[in-house]
Amino acid sequence: MKRLLAKTIGTVVSIRERGATAVEYGIMVALIAAVIITIVATLGTQLKGTFTTVSGKL
Repeated sequence: MKRLLAKTIGTVVSIRERGATAVEYGIMVALIAAVIITIVATLGTQLKGTFTTVSGKL
């Protein structure tokens, strides 16, 4: 009986840890995506300014 109880508790803890890990990875992916979007938006604005300047000088 003790083995069954230990096995059941181990399974429940394992499932909870997997769920927590999935949530943590989801948050990490969301933060990375936000950083990438911010960088691309900033670089896009700077590149637009650069191309406008070069186009004006041509």
